[in-house]
Amino acid sequence: MSGILVIDDNAEHIDLVSRVLTARGYTVIAAADAETGLQTAIEHDPDLILLDLGLPDLDGQTLIGLLRRVPELAHTRIVAVTAWPQETARAMVDMYGCDGYISKPIIRVSAFVDQVAAYLRR
Repeated sequence: MSGILVIDDNAEHIDLVSRVLTARGYTVIAAADAETGLQTAIEHDPDLILLDLGLPDLDGQTLIGLLRRVPELAHTRIVAVTAWPQETARAMVDMYGCDGYISKPIIRVSAFVDQVAAYLRR
């Protein structure tokens, strides 16, 4: 199945996402900061990147810009996973060049899995 890179500094969120998606047959790779996330993306060329926009070392906009400059990653789907209010999240997604966003915390696991699957089909 598809490879998904989760870039998030919240270990509990990474654990939840990894357990849920791995149980559904996805390969999940995780990074706890932007620098590691960028290197991991380059090394593994994931099908989808789930990105927390509030990382400790770089802001989401900067990281997305760096990811988009790597030719192999230029068209990789990047989905913001954020606790920001819906209107703010939509504005940031458009401004940053994400393919969409998923709200956190993840409350309904089945809805989360459906969202991920939809982004992978695009």
